[in-house]
Amino acid sequence: MTIDELMRKAPVIPVLVIDDVDAAAPIARALVSGGLPVLEVTLRTPAALAVMAEMAKVDGAVVGAGTVLNAAQLQDAVGAGAQFIVSPGLTDPLAKAALDQGVPFLPGVATAGDIMRGLDHGLDHFKFFPANAAGGITALKALHGPFPAARFCPTGGITAETAPDWLALDPVLCVGGSWVVPNGADPDRIHQLAKTASELHA
Repeated sequence: MTIDELMRKAPVIPVLVIDDVDAAAPIARALVSGGLPVLEVTLRTPAALAVMAEMAKVDGAVVGAGTVLNAAQLQDAVGAGAQFIVSPGLTDPLAKAALDQGVPFLPGVATAGDIMRGLDHGLDHFKFFPANAAGGITALKALHGPFPAARFCPTGGITAETAPDWLALDPVLCVGGSWVVPNGADPDRIHQLAKTASELHA
């Protein structure tokens, strides 16, 4: 599956920070059954790789690794079953590693220079991050002008209430959000939040 296809599967990609491996499969099932099959497991906890491996076993789940900072982490994530890679920024070594590996890659960008570096690598799908802190919708509209072919998944500070405003932008294929899996939420609650998120549109 290409990064474009992944980004078009649902309007929201849940951004997950999970400490408990036992919670991984129930959370993944709740999200997938709620209509959000593309899951970004951030490498922010010691359990992240094990969580990814468990989620990858859930039918219908397309599990990727987020907060990937270097080629070694990329390799570890792919070994744990990651089907795509998301990074908070864009470096030449990480881009080269992702392209060499042939894994769908969504690098973070916040400036015109970031996007130009991505284009130099043949990349045109990006995570706009941190979306709100980097200037919000106004900034992304301005960046889209000189880069009409670029497509984005804004992430960072986006909520259920503001997501439709981002999704209304032509270059935005989906948004990343952590609100669909609040701390301590049970699978039924996560399923309901996912169902609502899956129905979001501009």
